[in-house]
Amino acid sequence: MKKIKITQVKSVIDRPERQKKTMEALGLRKMNATVEKEATPQILGMVEKVQHLVKVEEVAG
Repeated sequence: MKKIKITQVKSVIDRPERQKKTMEALGLRKMNATVEKEATPQILGMVEKVQHLVKVEEVAG
């Protein structure tokens, strides 16, 4: 399965609690933090819900 790199580019301050929890579940707790995850339907759904706060890139290989 392919991997994606998710980087937090906007703050979660003044965001709904649900979005804050989603960011934490993705492993993003600070600005400019980056995590690599498998591109499962669950992860892609989470990314879609907070797409305005993150930048997503595909990882080669």
